[in-house]
Amino acid sequence: QVQLVESGGGLVQAGGSLRLSCAASGFIFSSNAMNWYRQVPGKQRDLVASISSGGSPNYANSVKGRFTISRDNAKNTVYLQMNSLKAEDTAVYYCNVRRSPGGEYWGQGTQVTVSS
Repeated sequence: QVQLVESGGGLVQAGGSLRLSCAASGFIFSSNAMNWYRQVPGKQRDLVASISSGGSPNYANSVKGRFTISRDNAKNTVYLQMNSLKAEDTAVYYCNVRRSPGGEYWGQGTQVTVSS
């Protein structure tokens, strides 16, 4: 079955960096676009970054120039490098894949807390 396992979250000071990882299994990773979302309690889950199967990235305006999404198809892993972190980046970050056909899947989430 499809599994997405995030890691790399934690507590960091404003201006610092973190790298999130999402290890995927149960589907042909290289054939699917992958997404990172984030959610603050009481608010909707927002798309942060996407990467196509061919490696083309897209970013939310709020993270452009600070975050970089990448993928390693040999390791079935997608990454989110987060630099120049701000307090407003504090959220639970989720890895996501939409398979067509095949449904939508989420990881368990990893907490990122940025102290100001």
